[in-house]
Amino acid sequence: MTSTPNISRRRRDDRRRDKPNGFTLMELLIVMAIIAILMLIAIPTMGNMKRYANETSAIASIKAINMAQSQYESTYPANGYACSLTALGGDPKSGAPSPTNAQVLQTDLATGIKSGYSFAIGNCTKVNNNGTDRITGYSVTATPLTVGQTGNRTFCSDQFGAIKYDPTGGTNCTQNLSQ
Repeated sequence: MTSTPNISRRRRDDRRRDKPNGFTLMELLIVMAIIAILMLIAIPTMGNMKRYANETSAIASIKAINMAQSQYESTYPANGYACSLTALGGDPKSGAPSPTNAQVLQTDLATGIKSGYSFAIGNCTKVNNNGTDRITGYSVTATPLTVGQTGNRTFCSDQFGAIKYDPTGGTNCTQNLSQ
């Protein structure tokens, strides 16, 4: 009777050895194909999300520049608006605000580069009053550093605050931005 349990135990051990451990090559290939398909879907979506985030940041930055211009114009009425981002910016540690260092704009935006966009103030309109130039108009542009990668559209505004855009990333902002 002792030989019968040994035979059944051996059969059970043989059956355990015959069962494969792990995954088959076909199962691994199927899983890898599914992961590759998911990556092909996700990677372009992530790029679109990054461009959209950069464009949203550019719009908010243009609004911040327009707000800083209004504050600058009310603080320095003899000068009117600022004709450069550096005049709107400035470091509070460098001393008291002045027309060339107004400290009304974030320092990262005052450098002219933020979130994949390049910002600039231009087309300044000057009026001469008693020998002093007063800037009465300006335009601000936000251009993607690399069109198609950091952003698709260029955004523009002026002293009136309306934001327009160029869908090709150029500097011809003719389309109104619906907000």
